[in-house]
Amino acid sequence: MGSLVSSLRRGGGTGEADPLSAEPSRVSSFHSSISWQIHFMISEASSQLMVIDFAASWCPPCKFMEPIVDAMASTFTDVDFAKIDVDELPDVAQEFKVQGMPTFVLVKKGKEVDRVVGAKKDELQEKIKKHRAPLPSSRLSFVMCCYAKTFEERSQAKSRRRLDERRENAWM
Repeated sequence: MGSLVSSLRRGGGTGEADPLSAEPSRVSSFHSSISWQIHFMISEASSQLMVIDFAASWCPPCKFMEPIVDAMASTFTDVDFAKIDVDELPDVAQEFKVQGMPTFVLVKKGKEVDRVVGAKKDELQEKIKKHRAPLPSSRLSFVMCCYAKTFEERSQAKSRRRLDERRENAWM
């Protein structure tokens, strides 16, 4: 199971690296329905907030929001950020009744709790703050560390966990 989860985090739901940044994106991009379905089923068992970014490569407001969402994912490390290209996975977009882009659907335990349609940075940030779980932000990094397959993956996960713990302690 651990190798399945870590391979999904790498393959089906990849955090694509920003070429100008040394750190990979914390937003998982999904390119197949099966990897998305597995990720969604796993998230249903968690009280962790998931923000699903429905976008398209040809959409200017989506491109505008991309670095903003990456920054939010780095700030809100206790929130799971997922990206779905509506042209690649139209069935997923239809399931969530996406009619405009970008659309951000906030989900907890498999149920939609809120939504933002359009490039509305402040509204999205406020809704994330409203719905995020008061769990320690290092939990996801710890789980990723435990299930990582290679030494490099383990060391990266440990570094993220230490960074999360430092951020968490800074708020205390």
